[in-house]
Amino acid sequence: MLRWFYLGAMVAGTLLPLSQFLPWLSEHGLDIPLFISELFSTRIGGFFGWDVIISALVLIPFILIEGKRLAMERLWMPVVGTFLVGVSCGLPMFLYLREMRLEQMKGTAVNKVV
Repeated sequence: MLRWFYLGAMVAGTLLPLSQFLPWLSEHGLDIPLFISELFSTRIGGFFGWDVIISALVLIPFILIEGKRLAMERLWMPVVGTFLVGVSCGLPMFLYLREMRLEQMKGTAVNKVV
């Protein structure tokens, strides 16, 4: 099922980035200026930094609008996941929750027909 793929992607998208960030955080603490400096210290780092920032700015409204359209619950979870970990956590989490909602809606539609 597709939702299990999204769940696996969410786990990987949480653990892999945190495996890099948590050791940095334990070494430097929550030093935001240093974090930004190191993130944009090379062109390739800047490329990935801007890519994730822009993706997150697009993802948050998408979560809220699509989630409201489908009357989804717990929309705060992928928003928080995006802010705390990144798009690699928030997007697959939202898609997992969305897939669960679509399956629920499909089941409700089948029950109405019967």
